[in-house]
Amino acid sequence: MRFVIRAGKVLTPKGCTKGQVIVEGQRILGVEEHYDPSSQDQVIFAPDDTLCPGFVDVHVHGGGGFSVNSGNSDDVIAMAKAHAVYGTTSVLPTTLAAPMEQLLSAVNAVRDAAGRVKGASILGVHLEGPCLNPLQSGAQAPGSLLVPAEADIAPLLDAWPEGLVMMGAAPELAGGLSLGETLCKRGVVASIAHSDATYYQVQEAIRHGYSNVTHLYSSCSGLKRVNSYRIPGVIEAGLNLDELTVQVIADGKHLPKELLQLIYRCKGADRIQLITDGLEFSASSLTEGTVYRQLNGMDALYEDGVMKLTDRQSFAGSVATLSRCVKNMVEAGVPLPEAVRMASTNPARLAGAKRKGAIASGMDADLVLLDKSLAPRWVMAMGEIVK
Repeated sequence: MRFVIRAGKVLTPKGCTKGQVIVEGQRILGVEEHYDPSSQDQVIFAPDDTLCPGFVDVHVHGGGGFSVNSGNSDDVIAMAKAHAVYGTTSVLPTTLAAPMEQLLSAVNAVRDAAGRVKGASILGVHLEGPCLNPLQSGAQAPGSLLVPAEADIAPLLDAWPEGLVMMGAAPELAGGLSLGETLCKRGVVASIAHSDATYYQVQEAIRHGYSNVTHLYSSCSGLKRVNSYRIPGVIEAGLNLDELTVQVIADGKHLPKELLQLIYRCKGADRIQLITDGLEFSASSLTEGTVYRQLNGMDALYEDGVMKLTDRQSFAGSVATLSRCVKNMVEAGVPLPEAVRMASTNPARLAGAKRKGAIASGMDADLVLLDKSLAPRWVMAMGEIVK
């Protein structure tokens, strides 16, 4: 079946335009200013809405009540579909640091799910850890963190070589720089994650293959004072160094509006990937005050619209959707086309998903209609209407 989507505005790589998007099968045929549908075409008429490319979440641990770390491929499919309803048509399922057996099981589950999922796309797997710095562990289980030089993580890297898209690690750990080189040679994005590195250690990490910062400001070292001297950290490096792109949790809880504005001023629209860092109950509902034990053994509390450690000293992840993150960026003063780019084009590019993240001829038919309040009203994933 051929679809013709007529929206008030269409966000394309060339800018915001008027026109009709023609979809056949799983691909976009083109964006046409004038097109006369045939009687066989299904026309979607949305004159008050904005059509944008489907969102791409490259850092999401679960959704709809399901976790990547469960090691169950049906759970991975369910979490992908839960996010698709909210406009996230592609996901990079992300593990939490855990015992090696659990991580290997999770990777195998994502690989199996990627071959079976419909109505959403699974782009591979993102390993957040286990080579993270305990000084910046956040909600990662301290007992599962490893030092690269002391641990054999080869089985993890080899479990699904073609599907390993990104790995977060702390480059200042012993063996961290060599790990960056290894990831770079394999074509894997090396992201600076849960790191206590100084600015100067980050510069060295870039020379060894690191190119991204995991959830900037969260579990990242910042400015320190040593006697009379000020030593900048990962946060300042992420903001200042053009070689680095940055992941940003724009759920409205992890970072206040003022920091979202600062990141945007420093990095611009092309070097930011919006992420949810969503846990099991993202893209779903949860009762205020709920405490549950994550599969990595850490207890998390749902309070004030965000997940926290039970001592309330650190966030434990979000329950957001990328559509909410886009709206928050717009409310922080970012133009809608640029906010959408941060949630679609940029993460797709980071993940190497060449047919994702844009409305253009030959691209995958991943499309979202946003109403005037920027809520997703209609969603298509790989040519299939999921909402």
